[in-house]
Parts: sequence; C-alpha cells; structure tokens
Amino acid sequence: MAHAPQDQIAPLLTAEGWDLLASLGPYQEEKSFELNSALRKAGHSPELVSAVLTQSRLRTKAAAKFGEFARSMLFTQAGLEQATRLSVAARHAQRFAEAGIKHVADLGCGLAADSLALASMDINVTAVEMDETTAACATVNLIPFPNATVVHADATAVPLDGIDGVWLDPARRVTSTSGTKRIWDPEAFSPPLSFVEKLAASGLAVGVKMGPGMPHDSVPAGCEAQWVSVAGDVTEVGLWFNAVRRPNVRRAALVLGVQGAAELTSGEDFGAGPSAPVGPVEGYLYEPDGAVIRAGLVADIALQLGGHLVDEHIAYICAPELVDTPFARAYKVLDVMPYNVKALKAWVKNNGIGVLDIKKRGTAVTPEDLRKQLLGGRNAGNKKGGNTTATLVLTRIGEDRVAIVVEPVAQDATGPA
Repeated sequence: MAHAPQDQIAPLLTAEGWDLLASLGPYQEEKSFELNSALRKAGHSPELVSAVLTQSRLRTKAAAKFGEFARSMLFTQAGLEQATRLSVAARHAQRFAEAGIKHVADLGCGLAADSLALASMDINVTAVEMDETTAACATVNLIPFPNATVVHADATAVPLDGIDGVWLDPARRVTSTSGTKRIWDPEAFSPPLSFVEKLAASGLAVGVKMGPGMPHDSVPAGCEAQWVSVAGDVTEVGLWFNAVRRPNVRRAALVLGVQGAAELTSGEDFGAGPSAPVGPVEGYLYEPDGAVIRAGLVADIALQLGGHLVDEHIAYICAPELVDTPFARAYKVLDVMPYNVKALKAWVKNNGIGVLDIKKRGTAVTPEDLRKQLLGGRNAGNKKGGNTTATLVLTRIGEDRVAIVVEPVAQDATGPA
C-alpha cells in the first residue's frame, strides 16, 4: 500500500530523522534492501526507515534540477515532478529583479524552487502553499533565507497588501494512492488561469508557469508567452504580464543548452508574422528546437537560415548551406527515398546497417515498430547484420511519404552557439 506524502515527511522533521537522513550518501537502488535491513537492525522504526530511504531517493533524483542544493532540501514525489529547475527559476527571478519588484507572493509555491531563486536575489518573498506537507517541505527548503516566509493557506484567498509582484506555478497534477496524474484544462489547475488573469488585471507584475503544450488560443491577450527548453526538453511556457512583460515581445523561444542561452522573439501575435517558402529536400535538414515550434517561430528560423520548409504544415527546414544556429539540430542530407518498407529493408541490408535512428514528423509510423521491421534480428555487433549506424527522417511532402537518409552534424561543427 502506498504511503501518504505526510507519512513520508513527518518522521524526518525530528532530530533523529533529520540526522539519519543527513548521514546517508547518494541513493543506490541496488543497495536499498540491504540498507533498509541495516537501519532497522540499528533500532530505527520501519516508518522512519521508509521515510528516510524515500527522501534519499528523491534527493538523488532532484540533483538534476537543483544541483548541490538538493542535498539539504525536502521533496515529495508530486512536487519534484512539477518543480522548476533551479537554472530556469533563476531566470524567472531575474525578471522580477530587473523590473524593480521588491516583494513577490509565490502563490502555490510547491517545494519553493522559485521562492528560493527570488529570495537569493534579495527580493522579499511570501510563499503560499495550501498542502500542509508541501508547505512543511517549503519551510525547510527556505530556512537559509530570512527574507522568505511560508504561509500555509489557499493561494486564492491570501491578502496581497504590500505585494508588488506575483509568481504562480499552478498545480497541474492530481495525486492519489496510485500516483500522480496530469490534468490539461487551465481552469482545472490550482489556482486556475482565470485567477491569474484577474491578478494581472489589477496591475500587479504577474508571471505564471504553464505546461508547454498550452494551445495558442488559450494564451491570454496582453501577455508575453515564453517557451523554454533545457537541453532539448521543452519544460514550460511562462506567461508574463505588466511590468515583467518585455515591450514588443508577444512570443518567444528560450533555448538553454551546454553552450549557454539563446532566444528567438517576435512581437507578432500567434498566426501572424512571416511565412517561409516551401522547397525541395536538399543540402542540410534542420529540426527546430521544441520551444521554437511551440512558440510558432519555425518560419522565422527558416528565414534566418536562408532555408525553406519541406512542407508548409511540417516543422522540417532545408537549406543549401550549413548555418550555425542554437535553435535547430542540423543534419546533412544524403539521400531521399519514397517511404516503402520493402525498399527500406533492402537499403538496410545492402548498407550493412546494424544501428538505426529513426525520427519522424507528419506521419503515423511508430519508429520503434519500423526499426524492428527493418533490422529484423540484426543489432549492433550481431554477426547477422552490419555495424553501420544510420539515421532516417520520415515525413510527408504534400501527399507523399518520404524517408530521408541524413547524417547528424556535430553540434560544435559550425562553431560556438
């Protein structure tokens, strides 16, 4: 039977629990049973041991989002799933700092990732969380910051006297004994999007984190929408109102990668802006970053590359030359074939291909199933097949389905982004 979140946190908020948790190193799944037995033999209760091991596992997982800070923080499973990466939270906080905001209410603060970033920039923070267990975690996580206060209350009912900025990360998951489940309707979020718009209408500087799949027609008028990707993973769309909205920016794609940050912006509303020409598959194929696609900026990047779309409805770009861009992944085009499984099987066999990467857009083909069909019993290192690695891009051009043979371009091949 799954434990309720409070059962996994309460035992840690004791001297024994906190000291025991601090004594553990990084969580190792293969050693967890042995460690569980050892801790019980040492006299610790089964409830405390379970709580400590769960927290150790979450801390280890959280290092990807929080780095070294994770070692001294408390987490819940649902909270960690939705928590903002610290590198992104720092950018949220920077918006408020640059706008001269002095006191931010973090409404629905969760585990307090954004509150932590705001407080570290010397902004006063009132972090509000309705769930008691999560509020307890937030309190622990904000201990190093005297300018941050946690309030256990309904985010929609807290007085905002003296507050000049509001940040919200609405709960987009519901938790049950079987785990967490994502919800999609913005009005079912907690707080709902209509509450965010009401705050913005009052003139406050308001920022809100929404899921990256938010449809364009759900984005309120009068705000800036910034999609953010981290290492190729689109993590959120931030909606920014009033003082924290940048002039002349309606939509943006912020790409954070190993080479730093890059941003593409447009002052045009959704559905407006430039259009890109459509042309043949040639030269180099570019796969735009997910944030660029979500922000509706594919045509903008195609024009920057001196390229064209291969189909007006599909986010693949071709250009005759290799151009450095942080906004798209580049591939050299080697061949273009009609999509035909029998012909592709022959191509795999004739070229001794043992490892096949398949990408697709605009077609219902399932890459995993097709890979099994094409390789059969052949795998890398299998004597029945070759050791050659190849990449196929499956897409549609008009009514025709095509398979494009490409070669990935090393990401630093054209210089630093």
